[in-house]
Amino acid sequence: MLNNVAVIALDGVAPFELGVLYEAFGVDRSGSGVPAIDFAVCAVEPGQVPTQGGFTLGVEHGLDRVRSADLVGIPAVAVGKPTDPRVLEALVEAHDRGARLLSVCSGAFVLGEAGLLDDRECTTHWMHTDELAQRFPRARVVPEVLYVDAGQVVTSAGTAAGLDACLHLWRQTHGAAVASTIARRMVVPPQRDGGQAQFIARPVADHGADTLAPLLAWVADNLTEDLGVEALARRAHLSARTFARRFRDETGTTPHAWVTAQRLRAAEELLESSTLSVEQVAREVGMANVATLRHQFQRSRGVSPQQYRRAFRREIAG
Repeated sequence: MLNNVAVIALDGVAPFELGVLYEAFGVDRSGSGVPAIDFAVCAVEPGQVPTQGGFTLGVEHGLDRVRSADLVGIPAVAVGKPTDPRVLEALVEAHDRGARLLSVCSGAFVLGEAGLLDDRECTTHWMHTDELAQRFPRARVVPEVLYVDAGQVVTSAGTAAGLDACLHLWRQTHGAAVASTIARRMVVPPQRDGGQAQFIARPVADHGADTLAPLLAWVADNLTEDLGVEALARRAHLSARTFARRFRDETGTTPHAWVTAQRLRAAEELLESSTLSVEQVAREVGMANVATLRHQFQRSRGVSPQQYRRAFRREIAG
C-alpha cells in the first residue's frame, strides 16, 4: 500500500524534480477523495540543503525518516557526483525491508550506486541513458521510455515522465479513480502507457492538427465500436499499412495494444465505481467476451477483474 512517502534531498538536488514528488504525494487532496499520504522531505542531516537553483531548502528530517516510508523518492541530482554512503545504506535498508523506490530523471544514478539497479530494467533521462549503462553494466537500461516499473524499483525519465510514474504508482496501489482525480487536479493525462505487461510506458508524440489525435479521442469515447486496424485506417483515410506505421510513430505502440489499454482503463473505472457485473463491464468497454477481459486483466494488471474490484471499490466508496 502507499501511505507513507519519504523523499531524499541530496546536496545539489534539482528543485523541479523534487517538486514533482511533492506535487504527486505531498499535496493534501483528501477533500477530493484521495487518500492522505504521510509525506516528508529528508536529508543526510536536518538543516539547509543546497539546490541546483542557487537557493537552499530547510529540511527538518534526517535519514531516520526513511525507515518508516513504504515509498522512497530520489529526485534528480548532478550526474557524476558521489552519493553520501549513509544515503546508499538507507536505500538498501529500505529495499531490504520491502519498501518501493522511485527515481526521477538522474536520481537513477543514486539507485545504481546503491546496487539496486543490478539485473533490473531501468531508465533515466535520454541524455544520460548511455552513461547509466556504462557506469552500471549490470543494470538493464531501457532507453526512450517514460518509466520502468521493475517491481520494488521504479525509474523514470525527465520531469513529465516522473509525474507519469507517480500516477502509475497511485493507480497501482489505490486504483484508477484516485489516479484520475490526481491527474485532473494537476491537469495532466491520467496515464501514458505502452508495454503494459512490464509497465513500460513509451513516449507519446505531441499531437497536432495533422496527427491522429482526433481519432484517438474518438476511440476513447467509442470503445464498443469496431476498432480493428482496418476500421480505424478507413476512419483516418489511410491504408492499413500507413495507418499502423503512423500510429506506432505517434504513440509508441500498436493500435491493438493502445485500444486494449483504453478498454482496460475504462474497465477499471467501472469496476471501481459501478455495480455492473464483470460480464456487463466487458460489454461496456468493447471486449469480445468476459474471458477476454479476464485474460487481459490478468496479463497486464496481475489480478483478475474480481480481485481488482475487491481491492479498490471499498476504498473509493469510503
